[in-house]
Amino acid sequence: MDAGFYPVKLFARPLKQILQRWVDKRIRAINPHWVPIGEFYEEDVFVVGYPKSGNTWFQNIVAGLIYGVDPEYAPDTLIQELVPDIHYKRYYKRFGDPMFFKSHHLPRPEYRRVVYLLRDGRDVMVSFYHFQCALSKRELSFLEMLKNRQYWPYGRWQDHVEAWLSNPYGADMIVIRYEDLKDRPVETLKKFCDLVGINRDVPYIERVVEKTTFEKMRNKEMVHGWDNPAWPEDKPFIRRGQVGSWKDEMPEEALEFFLTEARNTLKRCGYLIE
Repeated sequence: MDAGFYPVKLFARPLKQILQRWVDKRIRAINPHWVPIGEFYEEDVFVVGYPKSGNTWFQNIVAGLIYGVDPEYAPDTLIQELVPDIHYKRYYKRFGDPMFFKSHHLPRPEYRRVVYLLRDGRDVMVSFYHFQCALSKRELSFLEMLKNRQYWPYGRWQDHVEAWLSNPYGADMIVIRYEDLKDRPVETLKKFCDLVGINRDVPYIERVVEKTTFEKMRNKEMVHGWDNPAWPEDKPFIRRGQVGSWKDEMPEEALEFFLTEARNTLKRCGYLIE
């Protein structure tokens, strides 16, 4: 074995961390308003959800409710500045306190105030399947995708949901259901306003709801695209957004497999009555 292997293995990560800290300090020296992702304040709010649970939709809603921008026309580059996605941004600018972030992470002690987005896992799987086909640029087997853990960087849907519902670090947290955002948007968003301590009257909330309908978000995507170079331009990110899409899009064998794994969580969350 190459004698040089051990020191490279031993020191590669510390050297990378030292270099990153040096870069962070240099960037902060150039512009003190640029903050490394991972440096949060206790009052910051994290919009967390399993992928394809309405995260991007809610990101646009937050930009409208908090900052007063028009989500119908605000391009994704602006949305990402106002409500940074921690998985894509290395630095962010603090426009105020608190700041709002989008995340898919499992519970973390630094996430002290959390909006957890919950969606029927069967609909999540359908949306995530099309998401993975778009990224892979080929048609995948739905069942094999469910079985292959390489597609699930944040763990299984049911594990993610159960982890957050247990709230192990005692975050100040509310759960917002995707289905309630569809059926009772004003009432549901008032819960969010109460959590973050902002006063928005019903007409204001209704305007934000009207500006973030599926049709308008879909049209904005067609006009402006996404601030994500990895996403293929010929595939819609906002695809269908329908409650119950699993009923006509999820193959029977895939549904049976998912139910064997997620049945208890679906029942706990009221999505499955037997």
